[in-house]
Amino acid sequence: MKRILITGAAGFIGFHLSLNLKKRNDFVIGLDNFNHYYDVNLKKSRASILKENDIQVIQADINDTDALNKIISDNSITHVVNLAAQAGVRYSLKNPSTYVQSNLVGFVNLLEAIKNYRNIKFIFASSSSVYGLNETSPFCVNDKTDRPANLYGATKKANELIAFSYHNLYQIPTVGLRYFTVYGPYGRPDMAYYKFTKSIIEGKKIDLFNEGNMKRDFTYIDDIIAGTVSAIDYAKDFEIFNLGNNKPVDLNYFISLIEKKLNKKAKKNLICNQKGEMISTCANIDGSIEKLNFSPKTTIEEGMEKFLTWYLETYL
Repeated sequence: MKRILITGAAGFIGFHLSLNLKKRNDFVIGLDNFNHYYDVNLKKSRASILKENDIQVIQADINDTDALNKIISDNSITHVVNLAAQAGVRYSLKNPSTYVQSNLVGFVNLLEAIKNYRNIKFIFASSSSVYGLNETSPFCVNDKTDRPANLYGATKKANELIAFSYHNLYQIPTVGLRYFTVYGPYGRPDMAYYKFTKSIIEGKKIDLFNEGNMKRDFTYIDDIIAGTVSAIDYAKDFEIFNLGNNKPVDLNYFISLIEKKLNKKAKKNLICNQKGEMISTCANIDGSIEKLNFSPKTTIEEGMEKFLTWYLETYL
């Protein structure tokens, strides 16, 4: 049985991952700082469900060295999955210091704690944002990632470099996962699919950057969790993987799925592209298929049906 600490456990991915690992009888304990980047009540709701499933979520920050060391030591942790980070591209334009404190300082602090314990394996969330201004498609893990389009992507690339340096110095078995546009029930309200749904229901306009001419490699939460669990089991050296659907979806088609389910047309505000936004993302998942047995199964139609059903049951 693995003994797993998940940081950011009350977050979207952390919540689903915790439940999945508990279901297969791993020991799971969570940590989350319950910040107010989005409605903290959603995080509390997730944490409440985790508590009902005998998963403790300790309110603490990854910058709290004493708390980290106590959790790791008291629970004989064998794996640390770091999902704690300040997310969001647009928020980074106005609040850069938040990203530095959480994604850089906090990330190093976590590795400083892990290095003191022998044989702990480290799995961390990176992002498709590391590909930045890369013009090749699909994005391959061996592509150059030295031109981030925004600060969020830059911090995630820095995470990969920092993690490798700690692996090199202290032989920490490490896996970095470049997630591609994760969506699904209990998702983040700041994500486009969530905001589009809310605005269409309320009859408000939705902003479409680049006049809607964008594509995203939407990846359903269940597929992301399957890949992450495989990475936990796989961790042995240092490796980076893409976890995406390998099927970019046109933004206008994506919106049409929401319109169809809600039986209501979207009011669109077509505007120029925002600084830092990537026009298209697509994951090359060959390495993930080969080494993680990763096989995304959920189509965008199936995934959005599940999300929208959950949304309508939860909010209406």
